[in-house]
Order: sequence, then structure tokens, then C-alpha cells
Amino acid sequence: MTHDLGSKFMVAVVGAGPAGLFAARQLASEGAHVVLFNRDIKPGGLAEYGIYPDKHKMKEGLRKQFRQLLALPQINYYGHLTVGEDADLTLADLRALGFQAILVTVGAQGTKWLGLPGEDLRGVYHAKDLVYHYNRLPPFSEQDFAIGRRVASVGVGNVMLDIAHWLIRDVRVDEVVAVARRGPAEVKFDKPEMEYVIANLDLADLDAELERARPIMEAVGQDVAHARAYILAALPGALAPVSAARFRLDFLASPHRIVGADGRVTGLEVEDTTLVAAGEDTKARGLGVFRTISADTVVFAIGDRVDEHFGLPVKSNAFVKHPAPRYPINGLCYEVYDANAGHALDDVFVAGWSREASTGLVGAARKDGTNGALAVLHYLRSLPPPNPEALAALAPRLAALPKPVVTKADLHRLEAAEQAQATQQGLEEFKFSTDAEMLGAMGLSGQRSLPGTSLP
Repeated sequence: MTHDLGSKFMVAVVGAGPAGLFAARQLASEGAHVVLFNRDIKPGGLAEYGIYPDKHKMKEGLRKQFRQLLALPQINYYGHLTVGEDADLTLADLRALGFQAILVTVGAQGTKWLGLPGEDLRGVYHAKDLVYHYNRLPPFSEQDFAIGRRVASVGVGNVMLDIAHWLIRDVRVDEVVAVARRGPAEVKFDKPEMEYVIANLDLADLDAELERARPIMEAVGQDVAHARAYILAALPGALAPVSAARFRLDFLASPHRIVGADGRVTGLEVEDTTLVAAGEDTKARGLGVFRTISADTVVFAIGDRVDEHFGLPVKSNAFVKHPAPRYPINGLCYEVYDANAGHALDDVFVAGWSREASTGLVGAARKDGTNGALAVLHYLRSLPPPNPEALAALAPRLAALPKPVVTKADLHRLEAAEQAQATQQGLEEFKFSTDAEMLGAMGLSGQRSLPGTSLP
């Protein structure tokens, strides 16, 4: 039986980053009642905890948009709780509570590692953990990251530049070396991000690297001069340096193992590579020649993977999507697929980094979340209206959890408390860096009763 969207539908959106928030708005605008479940206390995800801390104007603009959509009466928000296999709520729990569809927008919670010898040494970190640390996301904000004076960062994308930005301008290390398996023509960063650190780039070393790579690049048809121009395009907008840190790019170097002594990093051993054509692209091939880059810290900026314990099928670091989607949006699939059973999970959809990890940031996530919502809406059109008693059990279920659950009203109190601290300390922005501090600022401790949730 088909109903138009003048009827109310019940949708759970798991994850309140940009994808989840804009998906919730799209769903609400089409007549659905949406409940947002968020692991963190604050909404925003990478828009709150992934954008560099000093980009105040950008972050405040996004927060304003998030406030507006959370103010919609068709959207409920519950933060500081987890959804997954061994979590506060499971996907089965959400179905039992009356949700007709579940849109998963939790991002890519896991981190990719290369499985190299020495990854367990002190001083080896994943870039995302450091980004969360300096952006004050609990519990990463409370962890001790021992950063040395010479840092090797694996990867040459925007995340590497964010890490370099922090290391060069805030930590003020002696040297940052960005290590790339492929060549200068295949860097993945954007000019605006390079402007923060290009004043510290060792230009003589870059030219030496380009000359070393020249015969390999030209053999696969790559233009050395064009690559150099792209890398240096940020020079006119370079920020004045605030440290003497040396920034280098080390190309055609595949990480082989992390060298250490007394449990601590002392270097990154790499294998020299060459480039071979692979269709219209290239791939790196090892040459069997090894060398060690001196470093006392190694950071992997090589992307992310989804949470294998969330409760959805996973393959190759991603949730499995339907090979022949029933509700494609712009040719893309948002439906989860159980390959073992040979069919889709009818009521579960993915969007944002849950659909494709490490792709874009806020703008891309916003668009993908909206499109994921459209796929959900296509599915909802084939369903009858929800039970009028749907969600009657949600409030008591959340109140029974052994921890406080954060609502929209709580977020208003937290924002006011942080603004008061910023004013008192003369800061442009202030963030509490622990869950306990945030909960205390909201007046939350232990268990409490939550307002009931029902269909309007």
C-alpha cells in the first residue's frame, strides 16, 4: 500500500555530523519525524571536530545552520549514546522502538593502518586521532600524544596538511616530512590548505626531489613543471611563518617498517618506488632499495575505515552496498546489502563517510546526506503510516541507561556555558575538553527522566 508523505514516517538517523544533520532536515521537510542519535555530546561531527580550530568564521557559520535545523519540531536529538552491536542501542532495538527506516551516517569510525612492523611503537599515531585531539573531542582530548622534534607523515592529502599545520605552527617541531608512495604529479592536497605551511617548505629540497623523480615521471607521461607549479601555487597566499620548522616532501617512497629503540620511534624505513602505467592512472612498484627517514614520530594520514562492530556487513573497510540499488540517487547506491543472504537490508541506508569513507568534508557530506535521505524517502513511500504509539518506549529506554543522554535543551545550556567561558577568558572560542566538564556545565549527572517522544 502506498501513502504520500503527508503521512508521518519515523526515521532514525544515526550520527549527527553534516551528513546526518542535513539528511534529518531533508527527511523532516518531506513529512518524516526524525530522531538523531549521536555518539558525541555535541552535534557536528567533523564539522565540529575536524575543521582546524582557528577557522572560527567557517565553524560558526556551520553551527548556525545546525542550530536552525535542530530547532525543527520534527527532529529530536539524543547525544552521548552509542548505537551498534555492543552499544547503548542496537539496530534491532531501533526497529523494535518503531522506526521504519534507519539512515546510518556515523562516518568512518575506524582508522586504516598498513600493518607494518613497528606500528606499536610509542610515537606512532593516526592523523584522525591527532585531529580529534587538537579539536578537543573527548576522549582524544584527554590522551597523551608524545610528539617529537622530527615527524614523518605518511600521505600527501589535505589531512596531512592539517597535521603539518598543527605541527609547524602550533607544536613548532623541527621538521615535518610528508612521505608519498607515488610522485609529485599525484599529490592530493588543495592550495588553500597549503597556504598555512608553504612558507616553511624547503624549496631547494623540493627541486632536488623533482629532479630525482624526473625520469620516472617522464616515462609515464607526467609533466614535472606542471607538478611543481601545482605544489607551489599556494606561495602567493602564504601565511608568514611562525616557526623555523622545515617542511619537506619525500616522493616515490613506500613505508616498509617503523624503526625503533627502547620502545620509541627512531625512523621510518621506506622502499624506493617507480611508477608504472595502470590504464589512465599510475601505480607505484617497489624497487627493492630501502632507506631510513630519521624521525621520532610517525603519523599515518592514509584514510579511514568503517566500524566493523556496528552491526552491518563490511568488506574492504566499507559497509557493503547493494550492487543493483532499488533507489539510486544520481547513480549512487545508499542501500546496505547482505551478500551472504543475497538481499538488501530493506530498512537500512548509509550516507556520508558511512557510504564512502574519507570523501570530501562538509560540502560533500551535506550533499550525500541529503541524497541518502532521498533514497530513504523513496523506500518510505511503499510503507503504511507508523503506529501512533511508535516511540512510546524510547524515553524510558534512554532514561534507563547508566549515563545521562543529551537533548536539544541541554545543548542550549552547554553553548551558553562555553560562550560565558569564552567571554570571561577573552577568547574567540572556548570548548570544554572532557565529557564530564560538558555534562557538568549542562547540569547533568547520573540518570534522569527524559521528555516523551511521540508523533506530532
